[in-house]
Amino acid sequence: AVQQGLRMGMILFIVSEIMFFFAFFWAFFTSSLSPVFNIGGVWPPAGIKAISPWGLPLLNTIILLSSGASVTWAHHAIVGGFKKDALLGLVITIIFAVIFTGLQGFEYVNAPFAMSDSVYGSVFFMATGFHGFHVIIGTIFLFVCAFRLYLNHFSR
Repeated sequence: AVQQGLRMGMILFIVSEIMFFFAFFWAFFTSSLSPVFNIGGVWPPAGIKAISPWGLPLLNTIILLSSGASVTWAHHAIVGGFKKDALLGLVITIIFAVIFTGLQGFEYVNAPFAMSDSVYGSVFFMATGFHGFHVIIGTIFLFVCAFRLYLNHFSR
């Protein structure tokens, strides 16, 4: 009964996170597909210089996908009983997460717009900010898991 309750709690948490981020995507796509008059009737809004998706955002996407691969490798290594490989996978994932967070901070400092610059800036900073917050919390969790793995708290 406890395992079933924990599983249901995790499912509900994931569903709530999906709905949370869906709201940001909805705001972005609604605003971009039908720009209103008070933002100039164009997307991005008049006076906003958008960040090129082929620079830092692409690099951060590659880092994020790579961290997913390395944490999956760590999980399979734990299940297989390969402690050193699992620890290496977790350390690599943590390094990717720290690099991602640093690059996102760099992107924020150098963004050519602010949160107060129309719906574009507010949705950009809210969505990426909450995602960055999730990455920071996940990094802390992964660090704790790596420490516990080092102390032999996990078994196959």
